[in-house]
Amino acid sequence: MTKTIRLTMAQALTRFLSKQMTEIDGKKVPIFGGVWAIFGHGNVAGIGEALYQVRDELPTFRAHNEQAMAHAAIAYGKANFRRRFMAATSSIGPGALNMVTAAALAHVNRLPVLFLPGDVFANRIPDPVLQQAEDFSDGTATVNDCFRPVSRYFDRITRPEQIIPALSRAMQVLTDPAECGPVTLSLCQDVQAEAYDYPETFFAERVWHQRRPRPDRGELAAAVAALKGAKKPLIIAGGGVLYSQASDELAKFAETAGIPVCETQGGKSSLPDNHRLNMAAVGVTGTSAANRLAEEADVVLAIGTRLQDFTTGSWALFKNSGKTIIGLNVQPFDAGKHRALPLVADAAEGLAELGAGLKGWKTPTAWTDNSAAGKKAWQAEASKVTASTNAAFPSDAQVIGAVQRAMGSGVTLLNASGGLPGELHKLWQAGAPGSYHGEYGFSTMGYEIAGGLGAKMAKAGQEVVVMVGDGSYLMMNSEIATSVMLGLKLTIVVLDNRGYGCINRLQMATGGANFNNLLKDSRHEILPDIDFAAHAASMGAIAEKVPSIAGLENALQKSKKNDRTTVLVIDTDPLVSTDAGGHWWDVAVPEVSARSQVNAARKAYDEKRQMQSVGD
Repeated sequence: MTKTIRLTMAQALTRFLSKQMTEIDGKKVPIFGGVWAIFGHGNVAGIGEALYQVRDELPTFRAHNEQAMAHAAIAYGKANFRRRFMAATSSIGPGALNMVTAAALAHVNRLPVLFLPGDVFANRIPDPVLQQAEDFSDGTATVNDCFRPVSRYFDRITRPEQIIPALSRAMQVLTDPAECGPVTLSLCQDVQAEAYDYPETFFAERVWHQRRPRPDRGELAAAVAALKGAKKPLIIAGGGVLYSQASDELAKFAETAGIPVCETQGGKSSLPDNHRLNMAAVGVTGTSAANRLAEEADVVLAIGTRLQDFTTGSWALFKNSGKTIIGLNVQPFDAGKHRALPLVADAAEGLAELGAGLKGWKTPTAWTDNSAAGKKAWQAEASKVTASTNAAFPSDAQVIGAVQRAMGSGVTLLNASGGLPGELHKLWQAGAPGSYHGEYGFSTMGYEIAGGLGAKMAKAGQEVVVMVGDGSYLMMNSEIATSVMLGLKLTIVVLDNRGYGCINRLQMATGGANFNNLLKDSRHEILPDIDFAAHAASMGAIAEKVPSIAGLENALQKSKKNDRTTVLVIDTDPLVSTDAGGHWWDVAVPEVSARSQVNAARKAYDEKRQMQSVGD
């Protein structure tokens, strides 16, 4: 007879999570780094009590905002290369819906996180319970259905025994390299507290290992043949290179074959910036070195990238009409995009077998030498725009230069939305794999500080530097207080351009008037004069507004000795961005306008659209 143990559903859930393990560098560790929780009536008595009982094995962390705690959980998974991850629980209603944006972020970026929102009563007796949104035509609908389109797996637990298959499926998704993404288990609040006789075997310790699928023989042969026929091959390294921990294999492959490499936002730091074959960023926010090669390439080996429009210049970047794309990706959906030759495999395994198939073959020397000359020219341009200045309102690029000089490439640099990702993608000189942490798949304002906290939890012994604009800071900054509370030091550089400078520049570039982006161009009675340093200090951080680039460098040097989160604020110019590098991006301009500037922008837009490879 099967031995059982009587537990509530919530107790069974938390006990199960605490028994899931993984191996990192030969050491067995819990696969869940903890659970972020903000309690409300829909989860405090059920999962809240259950978490208390396992608090030593499965730590619980308190945050100040549900979206922010989910961002921290996601960043933790990203910083761990998806080998470890976290869960996040909230009450029903607004607490749950606050996490939906984060779920979409994780879904787009293929990152693991377990969402455990409370839900309505399964028995429906107290309907409508507090925070329940009633659907006049569907008695089964709840606000948690909003998680469905942004979850890789969704389940609503209406009976306590349902948690058994649900958790098994959740772990499969969270640890599968192809399916990886957010899982939502919607927990009816009465069921959280209901007991069931669970089999003891359900709580046996399990160690999960990273699956590394090898390529199909036919797909491999086609990819090898395409590369052997290439005269101008190029590698695009995406986030899958990092999640596969394939940086060494990539370096070996590129060096042996002499193929230049460029990096997407998610793939930046796949190779160190100073690697001779690393042309750095590609696409809309790319370097001139990478984009020039992408325009000419006859074979593009796209590794672990979903080839989004910023990477492909809205499908206008690859100008060689006879080009072949090889999609080396663990996810078939991505591997076959844009008529690519699919090579469905783990990045490290695929590169190893490609290398074996290409043994003795090398890229024409002229192409490799050409790439080296392009990189040298780009480095000279980058040095100019990041050089120190005495300007009262420096550019983002000049601030990036100051941070780079003061902190070096040994830190983990984290950023997300606005103009900074574009400038950092081009200009930041990343070091070790994973040292560049950008969230540009969903471009989520408010990710930066919470994400920095999650990254710091994954890399407790490393310096984590967050760069954030004033607009994104104002959207979400509460986890400064959490970082201080947990003793997890961040170095946060706030660039204050007094509005949404990036989108204002885009507005101008598409012929629009300066309208509703910079504070001065928005409807107002009094212009805000926000003291970001005082605000950060009120949450316990060491904070200072610096007067210049030199002052920023000095403050950053001093901040290394600080014992808690440090926030440095600097005023910047909202209108300046780096002209060097970059590529056109498809942003639709009105066909008809009363303004001549818009009509001129539309004419230029129509001309640029002719560059797009429709159907590719």
